[in-house]
Amino acid sequence: MADISQAGATLTADVPVSGAGRTAAHASAEKARQPRGRKWVGYIAFVPFLLVIVGYELLPLAQLVLDSLVGKESGALGLENFIKVFTTPLYQQSIINSVWISLVSALVGIVVSFLAARFAYESSERVRNAFTMVLNMMSNFSGVPLAFAFMILMGNSGVLTILGERWGIPFLADFDLYTGEGLLVLYIYFQIPLATLLLLPAFSGIRKSWREAAIILQASPLDYWFRIVIPNLMPSILGTLSVLFSNALAAYATAFAVVMNNYALLPLQITSKFKGDVQIDAATGGALAVVLIILMVVCTLINNYFTKRASKGREII
Repeated sequence: MADISQAGATLTADVPVSGAGRTAAHASAEKARQPRGRKWVGYIAFVPFLLVIVGYELLPLAQLVLDSLVGKESGALGLENFIKVFTTPLYQQSIINSVWISLVSALVGIVVSFLAARFAYESSERVRNAFTMVLNMMSNFSGVPLAFAFMILMGNSGVLTILGERWGIPFLADFDLYTGEGLLVLYIYFQIPLATLLLLPAFSGIRKSWREAAIILQASPLDYWFRIVIPNLMPSILGTLSVLFSNALAAYATAFAVVMNNYALLPLQITSKFKGDVQIDAATGGALAVVLIILMVVCTLINNYFTKRASKGREII
């Protein structure tokens, strides 16, 4: 028995190792030869990024939440500042105006950008590249430069306003840029390029076989788009809609350049509490900022819920 065992061991040692076994053995030997300290290089490289997150995001957020919970008058922890926010007419109107402008601009922007992305999808590669280049330039044209451009075009003495008065066009002659409707036009303008750029990759996932199958089944173009393409694009559309809403809700530079503090808007009210001419009201400003964050989080959660429902049972692009 001992001789048989010894012979079996000898035969096993002489059998050549297969390719997969040789590769695994080589990988194990290579891993064993690597110094143990090398795996810490990745963690060390992550430290600067972690410091930036902690120093510029987590700590300011914690301070913001703490300021919102410390009462300005009493100095005690509680919901005094939030009660003030939701009972003061100015702050209530600021929240309503911000949500209204953000929602309408996001809906209009997603519809227009969907049509623009469809145009780019159905165009030639040359036209698509030129269209994308224009979109990139337009997406960077926002903030104060955008507000100044609209003042020149549609301000009280703007070019289009004067032409509307001369040619008898009521919309241009009576348009007031320094109101909620004027801000809505501005927001829609800078929402469209961003939404189009976000939707273009989704359109690239549309398959030609879908149209061929629709033609074979004698489906109309409306049936093809509303029953095949749009349902498959719905996760991307909802995700883009969430981005547009959050983008408009937190927009500050464009609104401040146009109306300053003469219109009740949530970002403008937050800034005024930290840059006031008389005194800084960090308590109320922190509460308003937390309300803004909660609105964004709620919007994201609702969007994720409907995105999952839209993705269920369908091919996700």
